Formats: sequence, C-alpha cells, structure tokens
Amino acid sequence: MKLSRLLFSAVAVVALSGQALAADKFKVGYLRVMDDAQAIAAYEGGFYKKQGLDVELIEFKSGTDLIKAIVGGQLDTGVLGFTNAVAWASKGANLKVVGGAQLGYHAIVVREDSGIKTVAGLKGHSLASQAEGSTADTVLKGVVLKNAGLKADDVNIMGVSPQVAVQSLVGKRVDAAFLFEPQASIAQLIAPVKQIYEIGEVWPFPCMVVITSGETLAKRRAEVWKSLDAQRETIDLLQKKPAEASKLIASYFISEPTLKTLKHGDLPREEVIRDAIKSQTFSAALTAKEQLRMQEIADIMQQQGALKTRDGKPFDVKSILDLSWQKDRKL
Repeated sequence: MKLSRLLFSAVAVVALSGQALAADKFKVGYLRVMDDAQAIAAYEGGFYKKQGLDVELIEFKSGTDLIKAIVGGQLDTGVLGFTNAVAWASKGANLKVVGGAQLGYHAIVVREDSGIKTVAGLKGHSLASQAEGSTADTVLKGVVLKNAGLKADDVNIMGVSPQVAVQSLVGKRVDAAFLFEPQASIAQLIAPVKQIYEIGEVWPFPCMVVITSGETLAKRRAEVWKSLDAQRETIDLLQKKPAEASKLIASYFISEPTLKTLKHGDLPREEVIRDAIKSQTFSAALTAKEQLRMQEIADIMQQQGALKTRDGKPFDVKSILDLSWQKDRKL
C-alpha cells in the first residue's frame, strides 16, 4: 500500500512538473507574412533556444486575433501592426510596444488587363487589402488613396488575408491588391499582374512591431528581452544573409518545393523567398523618426474614427512605448 502511494505521488509530481514546464513556455504570436520573418526564423533557426527560451510559436490569421490573445494573457509577445496596440490601449488595455520589426513595404499590384496605371486609376475598381482597422488598411485609406485624391469609397475594398488577396487577384475576382511580401512577389510570378506602387518607397513607416502586455513585461521582462535579442540576431541574418534565412522560412509561405511561374518555369521556393527578403527593411529598433511616423498614423486613425480617446484628445503613442531594451542595447 505504501509502495502504491509512493508511486502515485511520484506520478503526480511528474505530471505537475510537466504542467509547470508547459506553463513556462514563452509564447510568441505571428502572422504568416514576410513582416514577421524575424519571429519565424528565430524559431526555426534555434535563436530563441540559444537565448535559453523554450518558445511556442503560434500562428494567427489576423492582427486583431493576435492582439486579443496578448490582452487575454494567452501570449507573451507578438509581432504585428502597431495600430492594433493603439486601438486597444485607447480602450484601457495595458499594452507595450517593446521593439521594432519591419518597415512597411506594401505594393499595389494590378491585373495587366485592368487598364490601371496609377493609384488614381483605382477609382471605380475592386481592390483586395487587409482587414478593416489593420495597419495596412489605415495607411491604404489615410495615405495611399488620400495622396492620390481618392476617398475610401471611391474603391471597392475587400478586406481579406494576404493569401486570399492573391487568390482573388489570380481568379480575376478583383482588379488589384494591396499586398505584403512575399505575396506581392508571388502574385507577379504566377499571374499576369504588375506592380504600380510601393508605399515603402514613398512613405516609409514602422509597420510591424513587437508588442507585449504590461503584465507580461512586469513578470517576465528578462524573457521578453531574451526574445528581442534572438529576433535582433535573426534580423541580422535576414539583412546580411537572405539566402540562408530563406532556407529557414520558405516552407511557411510556399508549401511545394518549387513555384510554377508564368515566365521562369519552376522556381525553387528558396529563391522566391530570398528575393522577397531582399526587398524588405527589418529593424529591431524604433528610431525617433519612426516614432513620429507612428504618431502620424495614430492621428490618421483618429481622423478616420477608428481610434477614440476617453478625453477626446490626440492619442499619445509614447504612452505605449517601452524602449528600455533598445536603450540598454544602445541601438
């Protein structure tokens, strides 16, 4: 009897230890877009492990779902558009932007048979973009279309995932699409479409950032910093050795070993993703200039009615910034 109790106790201890280990996992959320390549590559390349972190990488279909998981405590950090943090923080959520990720490179690609040659030419046409209220949606309506003299309702905008946007373009269900990488490059390889605009060339902005909750930062600051160290190392790899980085992440974006293209035959997926990486600018830090651009976007959100503060005053982006990691690392 004593032996059975002893065995039962031992099993219970092991079970509880297993639960503790599972609870100690550092959970990172991401979206399946090139903007989140640093998190994907850090996981696949063992950079998180190198920092002593046991990371669980969790995919989300939208930034809205991802930010909800951070607010609800199901995630420790996430790489996503900072407008999500601004929107939730304005409602009282305790969120912090703790690092940079990627500058906004979003291309407008159009079907070659659409006759569209400029952004202004989108008037009266259909365009696939991201979900309403997303960072991409905010800059599309508040910067891209506005600068071309268009209003949001001048264009039939369909808010979908980047993957569905490409499918809609290929299937001729839309005339144009506002796309992240690698979807912008993939679309141009597999369909008769052309790029007419790239916001990163005319209005660069910090699109994706690293977000956590104030509670997580208070309880697991050292681990948050380790995750940022891992992602910074990955960003160096992406910027300096895109071919090597591509081998880590290509399967996330193209399921088959090769991509069947219109003009170049079958291309190895690693080549496609390598070139997509080269077109991007990744940065672990947020410069003073980028912080000002973030404030601009928050102001645009308020103008659009997507962001409302309790006192009616402009939302202060600095209120959700905690850049102590980059200051400590002298970035």
